[in-house]
Amino acid sequence: MKLYQVDAFTSSLFAGNPAAVVPLERWLDDGLLQNIALENNLSETAFLVPDEQGYSLRWFTPQVEVDLCGHATLAAAWVVFNALGFPGERVRFSTASGPLFVTRSGQTLSLDFPSRPAHVLADTAPFHQALDLPIREVLQARDTLIIVDSADQVRNFQPDFTAIAALDTFAVMISAPGEDCDFVSRFFAPAKGVPEDPVTGSAHCTLVPYWAEKLGKTHLHARQLSARGGELHCQLKGDRVTLSGTARCYLQGDLQL
Repeated sequence: MKLYQVDAFTSSLFAGNPAAVVPLERWLDDGLLQNIALENNLSETAFLVPDEQGYSLRWFTPQVEVDLCGHATLAAAWVVFNALGFPGERVRFSTASGPLFVTRSGQTLSLDFPSRPAHVLADTAPFHQALDLPIREVLQARDTLIIVDSADQVRNFQPDFTAIAALDTFAVMISAPGEDCDFVSRFFAPAKGVPEDPVTGSAHCTLVPYWAEKLGKTHLHARQLSARGGELHCQLKGDRVTLSGTARCYLQGDLQL
């Protein structure tokens, strides 16, 4: 059984967001899939099985299965196009979030994801207490979106992972206008086994509609300010978001199961 580790949303090794990708002939027991993800100890492991329209795709953190993951989808697409001999330039993934499509143009991979707009959250006190930040807005989709004034506030934020894990939300993302890009962000999901995610494609399903409205534009350049960092070129298309980036394969090997 092959395993690939791919750095997503970067053109350089040791940057972007690493994801493990495990192609399967058929689905294994869910407990085994979860144990593989735990053993890999990356923020996400993607498992894919061929189906009539392309591939079925699932994502696991070290602790739970999730319904959407951008960087692991990009990594899975890299494996499909470069290691599995997929003949076309557009692959369909059947997922818990519906059909997802990834298109290849040269080295660039473009993900077509559902938009997840956020609504303003009324009770913001727990987030003020947990984050110790000068918060401008708090909004909620699957994840909680915290808006602050500057990229420096995002960059210099020191998270209290215990306090964040205690919040009643899947994850917390902090965002601000960019300095040499449209917006910046960071993403934290310690309760799900991901203290800080280096580059988070799924978060941009909420970030892009927010910043598209605020900035009055549908094409956006985003940067995630984690230690590894990553770049995304984004477009809002109605109720869909296109996320484009590149990827590099760091390793491939065999699982001894």
